[in-house]
Amino acid sequence: MPYRPFRQVPMAPADPILGLTEQFKRDPNPNKINLSIGVYQDESGVNPVLKSVKQAERLWQEQEHTKEYLPMPGEQRFGELVRDLVFGARHPLLAQQRAVTVQAPGGTGALRVAADFLYHLTPKAKVWISEPTWPVHRGLFAGAGFAIETYPYYDDARHALRFEELLATLERVPEGDIVLLHACCHNPTGLDPTAAEWQRLAEVFARRPILPLLDFAYQGFGDGLEEDALAVRTFAQADLTLLVTTSLSKNFGLYRERVGALTVVSGSADEAERVFSQLKVSVRTIYSNPPAHGGKVAEIVLCDPALRTQWLAELAEMRERIQAMRHLLVESARKAGVQRKLDFLLEQRGMFSFSGIPKEQVLRLRAEYGIYLMENGRINVAGLTRKSIPYFCQALAAVERGRAAAG
Repeated sequence: MPYRPFRQVPMAPADPILGLTEQFKRDPNPNKINLSIGVYQDESGVNPVLKSVKQAERLWQEQEHTKEYLPMPGEQRFGELVRDLVFGARHPLLAQQRAVTVQAPGGTGALRVAADFLYHLTPKAKVWISEPTWPVHRGLFAGAGFAIETYPYYDDARHALRFEELLATLERVPEGDIVLLHACCHNPTGLDPTAAEWQRLAEVFARRPILPLLDFAYQGFGDGLEEDALAVRTFAQADLTLLVTTSLSKNFGLYRERVGALTVVSGSADEAERVFSQLKVSVRTIYSNPPAHGGKVAEIVLCDPALRTQWLAELAEMRERIQAMRHLLVESARKAGVQRKLDFLLEQRGMFSFSGIPKEQVLRLRAEYGIYLMENGRINVAGLTRKSIPYFCQALAAVERGRAAAG
């Protein structure tokens, strides 16, 4: 009899985000809305290809002369440009050659390289993640071998940061542990520390032997390209050793091209060179070398003054549309008679928001109205349009009334 070692393999549960998108695609409701997946959409409900990206792709098509593998850490110029975006082109640590960058398949790939590198360096350390956080954070670091702990972050009742509790927890994090922070546009809450709070956080890390890892996935989607780098630059100013994972998949609209990077800031140029050698080992054993197309497109845009100006305008347009949808949602909810006050949405930044909609209402919205959001109430504000917001608010008001009547 043939050997059948996979007979007892169980069916894996659907991914909480991508599984919902598959369900959404099968839904016949003509008014259906997908607010679950973290992809920017324009007013027509489509994830657009940026004009600056399209032009850069045409230029690259004319210039490309080989399909040879990239080096393990990716293109050197790409790494330089990422560091300029993250820290600012004139930051002293760049001149000191204390920061090294490896190109990765998206921000997720960058996190995976960080996890592999850190686990080989400190296998007994724990990784601390915010409660709540992007669900993949837990899987990535647990899959690398780490034990996971959480720190308090969001108060559901007040729609505010549990900042003092966060600080108190950081004081208790054991020596050598790793703390993962969202640099801006916190996913899933949309709520970030203030400038003063980031400064206080940096002071704790400067005083304690714990390692910060900043996940910087949404630069430019909060308050602006430079403004959103506040957290990273505050930590860099404090002369901290730190890791930064970057995604260009979002702010360039290059989702399917998977464009990301991991940057590590060390204490000296010599230390950085040794870290770089170990990062290349991690890359080699995970995916060998990064894909080229998306990174090259981003590089062309960033290096061409006209295309860069056009990209910045397109990025501002995306950011401003998200902010406009937040305002329109709050206003429309009031008009539709939604009982839940949504004004707190205006204090949040980026694509995501913790709406506070309870699970039973989320399930009714999905089953009765074809409106898909995460069971914890997270919504992607960029998935809303001027046309779909009234329908969403009317449906929300209806399920609220249904709950009250049932009670």
